[in-house]
Amino acid sequence: MLINSTSLNALRVGFNGSFNRGLEQADTQYGRVATTVPSSTKENRYGWLGKMPNVRKWVGPRAIQGIAEHDYSIKNEPFELTIGVDRDDIEDDNLGVYEPLFVEMGESVAAHPDQLIWDLLKAGFATKCYDGQYFFDTDHPVLDANGQKTTVSNTGGGSGDPWFLMNTRRAIKPLIYQERKKPQFVAKDKPTDDNVFDRKEYVYGTDLRCNVGFGFWQMAFGSKQTLDAASFKAARQGMMSLKGDYERPLGIVPDLLVVGPSLEGAAEEILKADRNAAGATNTQKGKVEMLVVPWLA
Repeated sequence: MLINSTSLNALRVGFNGSFNRGLEQADTQYGRVATTVPSSTKENRYGWLGKMPNVRKWVGPRAIQGIAEHDYSIKNEPFELTIGVDRDDIEDDNLGVYEPLFVEMGESVAAHPDQLIWDLLKAGFATKCYDGQYFFDTDHPVLDANGQKTTVSNTGGGSGDPWFLMNTRRAIKPLIYQERKKPQFVAKDKPTDDNVFDRKEYVYGTDLRCNVGFGFWQMAFGSKQTLDAASFKAARQGMMSLKGDYERPLGIVPDLLVVGPSLEGAAEEILKADRNAAGATNTQKGKVEMLVVPWLA
């Protein structure tokens, strides 16, 4: 191939098209459990996570439900992915291997939120959320009917493979994907670019800015106990029984069981089998949907 502005422009368009095709065809899962929040600054603060608004009977002056005093923020971080194409490969028309590579580049970028979200979820047993407690913890602080501080749990403990029960149908899902800058495809293919002049390498890359964090801990229950009908039933009942400050019922109904590949069979026994191991009717069948996440392996 003769290398000139026309041929390089055709390459750029082709590689960009392959990249975009990868973005579009990627099968992502993070959107089921994470709310995407646009960001326009270096970091976003989420002090409002400490206050779940509630309608009250209007007696006397309005009670203004403001933002609780929680200093929880998510700082955007930069990420990049770059591919180099040797000039010899262009001159020799040896470009067949690069087309799927750029498709994979797009798929990798599209799946990046999955990697961040599911890694954060796994770390929820030892990573703090807005109230200063671990996201999955036994002592999240709430106020009782008399306004005194008490604690609530959203974890089953244990030490095995983790599984998660979630409510994903509220305005704020259990996790947050914060997006500051969408991925952009950039080419450094001018003859005067250092990479071309010094190393005879044409460079194509993409970059984005984003990060992840925790939403309401009340919307998720995490456990490392054995996943069976009894532990699933207890987790589901615990979530539906959760109350907010002043013992206000939260009306949380879990709709999704998230597991890694190792627990797929156990989850299917609970949610899809007609009968349990003893031959009795499986009363937990269809209670929630099941999501098997490879990132949790």
